[in-house]
Amino acid sequence: MVPALPRLGRRSLLAALAAPVALGLLLWWLLSMGSSPSPGGRVTMATGVPTGVYARYGELLKQDLAHDLPEVDLRLTRSEGSIDNLRQLVAGRAGFTIATADAVAAYQVRGEPGADRLRACARLYDDYMQLVVPEKSSVRSTKDLRRLRVGVGADSSGVQLITRRLLEAAGLDFDTDIVPVRVGIDRMPKLLEEGKLDAFFWSGGLPTTAVQHLAQRFPVRLVQLGDLSEALHRQGERTRYYRAAVMPADAYPMAQSGEAVKTIAVANLLVTTDREDAALTEGITRTVIDSRDWIGRQVHAAQNVDLRTAVFTDPLELHEGARRYYVSQKP
Repeated sequence: MVPALPRLGRRSLLAALAAPVALGLLLWWLLSMGSSPSPGGRVTMATGVPTGVYARYGELLKQDLAHDLPEVDLRLTRSEGSIDNLRQLVAGRAGFTIATADAVAAYQVRGEPGADRLRACARLYDDYMQLVVPEKSSVRSTKDLRRLRVGVGADSSGVQLITRRLLEAAGLDFDTDIVPVRVGIDRMPKLLEEGKLDAFFWSGGLPTTAVQHLAQRFPVRLVQLGDLSEALHRQGERTRYYRAAVMPADAYPMAQSGEAVKTIAVANLLVTTDREDAALTEGITRTVIDSRDWIGRQVHAAQNVDLRTAVFTDPLELHEGARRYYVSQKP
């Protein structure tokens, strides 16, 4: 005969049912205390002209962020370049942007509005200065540009900032020794092709699509800038962000005749401000580093994004969110 089980009283039954519920609530509370809510909302990133590397990099980063941070709606806006990007950032029209290290330093030295609020997320890839001329041009160095029509970049671009310094290093006056044409990479190739420019300067990752496409339809040549390296650095503190570099022979195969070209390079930084949310900044920094290989297959310059060098963001200190990410990656 099977013994009868004791009958639970109403109070005992309620207590028995309540115990696992209370335990579940306690575990949920403990777990939620140790995690941060996923960042979300609309975020704007200022990039550059449509045919430049900044714009393409931004498009690809947006795709990766849609997977990594699905609650973040990243909007991309165009700009004239680094200086314009920084102005959009501090004015609150963008939350993130890309700018060259020399442009950031110049912005700080001039005491531009909000310069003290700028923070970095990562050092990205290097921009290479490119001087493009028709293949049959007699120009062999920057000094040969005297009295020529030269595309120098828009007035708020990092291209024009470096161009001015390179011309000074070559002993040329920007305003009187050349005919400066103040347009960007979205217009310079066509003007050169139509004979309305004799040369143009461009600062961008390798290869820049606009230069690549120009070389495929019109015979052009890249002019070396290596002879300006020493004179450039004699200009003092403002030029310490430049380094001597070499564009490999396969950067623009149709414009280099199989030869490497000596030039000047400067680092790009992913920039935000101290008012940006730390969790969002940490998430975006993580995606920037993790997406290197995928983006790098389409934007070759991005292959140089590296966790080991990303923290070297001189002249800016890291944003707290970015710092949090890098600390989490230490072994």
